Amino acid sequence: MEFVSDPIGNELTEADVRQRLNRYEPRPYQLPILKALDSGYKRVLAVMPRRSGKDITALNYMIRKMWECPGVYYYIFPTYAQAKKVIWDSITNEGRRVLDYFPEDLIISKNSQEMKIRMKTIDGKESLFQLVGSDNVDSLVGTNPRGCVFSEYALQDPHAYQYISPILVANGGWALLISTPRGRNSMWALKQIAEASPDWFYMRLTVEDTNHIPLEEIERERREGIMSEDMILQEYYCSFTRGIEGAYYAKYLDTLVREQRLGEVPWENGFKVHTAWDIGVRDSTTIIFFQSIGQTVRIIDCYENSKEGIEHYVSVLENKPYTYGKHIAPHDIRVREWGSGITRIEKARQLGVKFTLADEYSIQDGIEAGRSLFSKLWIDQKRCEPLIKALENYRQEYDSKKRIYKTRPLHDWSSHFADCYRYLAVSLPKTRDGLSAEELNRRYAMAVQGPGANLPPIFRDDNPGYIR
Repeated sequence: MEFVSDPIGNELTEADVRQRLNRYEPRPYQLPILKALDSGYKRVLAVMPRRSGKDITALNYMIRKMWECPGVYYYIFPTYAQAKKVIWDSITNEGRRVLDYFPEDLIISKNSQEMKIRMKTIDGKESLFQLVGSDNVDSLVGTNPRGCVFSEYALQDPHAYQYISPILVANGGWALLISTPRGRNSMWALKQIAEASPDWFYMRLTVEDTNHIPLEEIERERREGIMSEDMILQEYYCSFTRGIEGAYYAKYLDTLVREQRLGEVPWENGFKVHTAWDIGVRDSTTIIFFQSIGQTVRIIDCYENSKEGIEHYVSVLENKPYTYGKHIAPHDIRVREWGSGITRIEKARQLGVKFTLADEYSIQDGIEAGRSLFSKLWIDQKRCEPLIKALENYRQEYDSKKRIYKTRPLHDWSSHFADCYRYLAVSLPKTRDGLSAEELNRRYAMAVQGPGANLPPIFRDDNPGYIR
């Protein structure tokens, strides 16, 4: 082994380094996580209450593994901004910087702009630590991590773990996923897998297991209305059964489940399939496939991808067996594409897809239209799983300083399908066959006020059977 030196040049032994790495003392309830990883588990899911020290535990484990095993290590948060706030710029209750857990003697370099730390290893090689956000999933594709922590996994874009997992398998790497619940979303699905698989270590604790916050303090927050009952059960008792606090559609999805309108919804080939789109350039593009039959709206399919041209999505449409009706898109489809100089709506028309622009409503009015639509909605649970997860997680942005929810929605991975659903809801009348409301009004006005108003009905030009 190659020894390292402290800042004044004194040689440090392996025992010295281990002593500095062991400055962190885990609480008793955090030990099972560390023991599981050290005993050979490559996948660990720890569901724990708010403020129970999840990140400090995970970070210190990662620092130790960086010293023992050279490689790339990612610490992943839902957003890049959150990673900066919680780890890079954060200070503990004792007044020390969180980054001070990295032994100064081992640090080779720090890059504040990219939130990277290069560190010496036990054998004189290097490890790289980097904080990243799952809001930029594509930045993780093609990388080669040895170990990853997914912090607040319940709020993350599930694609991040899906992209990295095969790389970790190839490297024999490990993943630690830590979070409090956010309803029955992608973490709930992963929890089901972890509980049933011998390859996973799964742990769920409540505040009564950890005792890190006095129960009388939680009772005070309940009594004074600082936190709702749902929020208390979710944040401190790690309940998956409560709806996501601040969610717009979660309780309506629960109604679909109770009324068995979330399940297998077959494609009725005697009716046209309409589509609603949310067009992304740097973000995801999403498509919802639906049929309007009688008083019901049946969402039968969905699709999501990113960084593809309009040709790709037209090809997706062509490869499905549906007979199409209207294609609803937001007004930004009229933006000109970089390079070609033509708008996306023109490009789509050249490729044989004619878009109908969604009606323009405020976001709040669109969300209300989306809520109203649930009363007549059926959704295919299997083919539309990404859409369902997005609608369940679409929620108001939370102001942590004022401890209130803002009036606007949080923009994250769930926004793309949620916006797509909103365009569907406000533009549903455009998909109906027969005369439009505008045409009916015009004919009514001609019948009552037009030049032929006094003629027998058969001779009026508003009569469908009238021959000019």
